[in-house]
Amino acid sequence: MVDNNKAAATSSRKQKDVTQFLILIGAVVLLNIVSAFYFFRLDLTQDKRYTMAPATRQLLEELPQPVHVDVYLEGEFPAGFKRLQGAVRETLEEFRIYSSNFSYSFIDPSAGTDLKKRNQLYTNLALKGIQPTNLFATEGDKKVEKLIFPGAIFSANGKEEPVMLLKGNQAASPDQRLNQSIEGLEFEMASAIRKLATTNRKRIGIVEGHGELNNLEAADFITSLQKYYDVYRVDINKVPNLQSLSALVIAKPTRPYSEIEKFKIDQYLMQGGNAIFFLDAVKAEMDSIPAQGYLAFPYNLNLDDMLFKYGVRVNANLVQDINSGQIPIVTGMFGNKPQTQLLNWRYFPLINTFSQHPITRNLDAVYGKFMSTLDSVRVKAIRKTPLMYTSRYTKILAPPVSISLNEARVNIKPSLYNKGPQAVGYLLEGNFTSLYTNRPLPTGLPASTPRAITTGKPAKIIIFSDGDIIQNEVNRKTSQPFELGYDRFMRTRFANKDLVMNAMEYLLDNSGLINVRAKQITLRPLDKIRIKEERSRWQSINLAGPLVLLILFGLGKYYFRQRKYAA
Repeated sequence: MVDNNKAAATSSRKQKDVTQFLILIGAVVLLNIVSAFYFFRLDLTQDKRYTMAPATRQLLEELPQPVHVDVYLEGEFPAGFKRLQGAVRETLEEFRIYSSNFSYSFIDPSAGTDLKKRNQLYTNLALKGIQPTNLFATEGDKKVEKLIFPGAIFSANGKEEPVMLLKGNQAASPDQRLNQSIEGLEFEMASAIRKLATTNRKRIGIVEGHGELNNLEAADFITSLQKYYDVYRVDINKVPNLQSLSALVIAKPTRPYSEIEKFKIDQYLMQGGNAIFFLDAVKAEMDSIPAQGYLAFPYNLNLDDMLFKYGVRVNANLVQDINSGQIPIVTGMFGNKPQTQLLNWRYFPLINTFSQHPITRNLDAVYGKFMSTLDSVRVKAIRKTPLMYTSRYTKILAPPVSISLNEARVNIKPSLYNKGPQAVGYLLEGNFTSLYTNRPLPTGLPASTPRAITTGKPAKIIIFSDGDIIQNEVNRKTSQPFELGYDRFMRTRFANKDLVMNAMEYLLDNSGLINVRAKQITLRPLDKIRIKEERSRWQSINLAGPLVLLILFGLGKYYFRQRKYAA
């Protein structure tokens, strides 16, 4: 009888185990079936670093053609660079998950044994816009130097788009710059994909007829825009309206605008147009400074009342900044040859203070020349965002301003540079009110001109108080333009091109992709001194801890089995 009871209990236990096993298998199968129809991912990080923005996901899900990426970040790197490498790989893998038309591969440009082929690859990458970078990192007590090509080539349908993956502000520490680069990965990559996939190019008009920058002076600016937009020179007097344009650029005018031209610009903005102004308030040019100096007077551009109505005032002054660029000055003679030296020229501010807006977040320094200050004016329904500032060590000069190259030789008195940070760039957004509200229309307009629209549709205006931001230098021997932002004296590239391209992207981006630049990843560095002091203890815990836990688990399981079956 006892044996029969034991057999029955054993059989019941087996049936119960089999039933539980089948239920578990069924649940796993059902979960897989459900997950095949309902895709989801969980990001448990505090700063949501692995969460793609809706605009990025939509772009990837709607890719019309295959896109492949070659990333030149393969190989052995110091710990800091490995973090960048890993972040790039993780971002690309997220892209691949959201699109079956996306693929990528990592390439080590220094892996080849053939020196000639390797150098040829280096040259090709540089020609495509992937410049090598020599960075330094700290590993323990050692300084590590590594030459890398921190870039990728996106290709689709026979077109290529280079992307620099290492960006950020060079004034930051190496770890901070790497973190800034990681924060910008999603935007840089998604932006490259969109540029390859976009077929509907928007139209940009660059106003002419008022002494604006010519094609050579703005060559790199225009060329950079033409890669992604249709760019036209526009004489406002020769067109009935500006509504065919997606954005309007006013590029360093030197002569006044007529009332009719202002009316056309105003009505363009009232109908939801976008505009970006690069304005010099004072007539000051390096090429026109005689040996004895000269007096700089304000321009009369006849735009002040219109900009004031929209919410900003361009002040007729000049800013001097201790944090400035350099120019060559003759400091003496060596025999019959003049000796030149690079000296700080405080009329050329180096802008390194930016807002956290997507246009300027994590931007490198911008090079300005003869900048003026901007004031915000209270206007209802307009959101005003200051984009960038001078340093805190500034001095403001009211015209007429006496400008002489001898000022570069004079030792500065920091106590005189006490005006604090000055705004030199503003973004205005909202429904603007027309300048011609309760005003008669300008004389000379055709009789068929409709009444002025007084309350506008949502629009965006960006104003920089420096026309030289988009002016590239020109090689006087070859008459070829230098890259925008490159200073031939300091031999340094500044972020002028990044600034203006981000600004244009923000004006014309309806998908919200530019807002991905606001992504923030918190840098949580380890305490290196504490690591050094507690290294042995934590190594012992990591080695012995799992073994101790495994032994305790085994003993506990043995003990409970003994109690269970003894009962």
